[in-house]
Amino acid sequence: MRAWILVVWGAAACVVGWAGASAAESGGQTASLSDALAVIKSHRFVDLTHAFAPGIPHWKGAPNERVTTLYTVAKDGFQINEYCHIGQWGTHVDPPAHFHTGLRTVDQIDPQEMLMPLVVIDVHDKVAKNPDYVMSLEDVDAWEKRHGMIPKGAFVAMRTDWSKRWPDDAALANRDAAGVFHYPGWSRQVLQLLYEKRGITASGHETTDTDPGLATTKDDYSLESYILGLNHYQIELLANLDQVPEAGGLVWVTFPKVEHGSGFPARVIAIVP
Repeated sequence: MRAWILVVWGAAACVVGWAGASAAESGGQTASLSDALAVIKSHRFVDLTHAFAPGIPHWKGAPNERVTTLYTVAKDGFQINEYCHIGQWGTHVDPPAHFHTGLRTVDQIDPQEMLMPLVVIDVHDKVAKNPDYVMSLEDVDAWEKRHGMIPKGAFVAMRTDWSKRWPDDAALANRDAAGVFHYPGWSRQVLQLLYEKRGITASGHETTDTDPGLATTKDDYSLESYILGLNHYQIELLANLDQVPEAGGLVWVTFPKVEHGSGFPARVIAIVP
């Protein structure tokens, strides 16, 4: 006997594959990828990506993007621009090799790791009261009490609404008179739970860094190093997390396949009920 594999995302149920059965063996109709596509396309798509351009907010050590027009429609019949920017520009992927020699580069991330259940842990109210807020185990526990255990293989996003400060670089950095950055971040305890206990695939946030501003002021990026050291990737500078539910959605993370790439701009799309 061979069985259908039924995957349920929130209120939508879709047959996405089966264990090698023919129509006659299963005694029912065969499902196809077109059936899965029809279900997916019946839902709402939310772009979690900032458009990038020269002058956007970025890590303090990065140079600005340069855009040069090489050919124009008026003169040449077509337009080609040359874009010069660092890999970690705009909404971007940080592969393990960004911090750790010998671990995976952008082109080595498996495509199966790019389509995941979307988990959004919402701490924006706490961040509004304290810009230095770091996510706690209590935040994760509260999410799981509402929605059940975080699924293995999920993408977990930290919603802070910090992206509403885009594209004001000074507002995102939130530097005080002493030069100290004040923006939220993850905690070691939460990341250990998510990656080592729940088995998530990747995580993301709206700020320029995994680590809170109080740490990055001192060039402490130990939490980002922790994630990447586990050979997982992360996404930084997400947008529009206020437009997606805490649970029940999917996320599709895409980026160019840069050979030996240490990072690159990404396009992140949520599919939600």
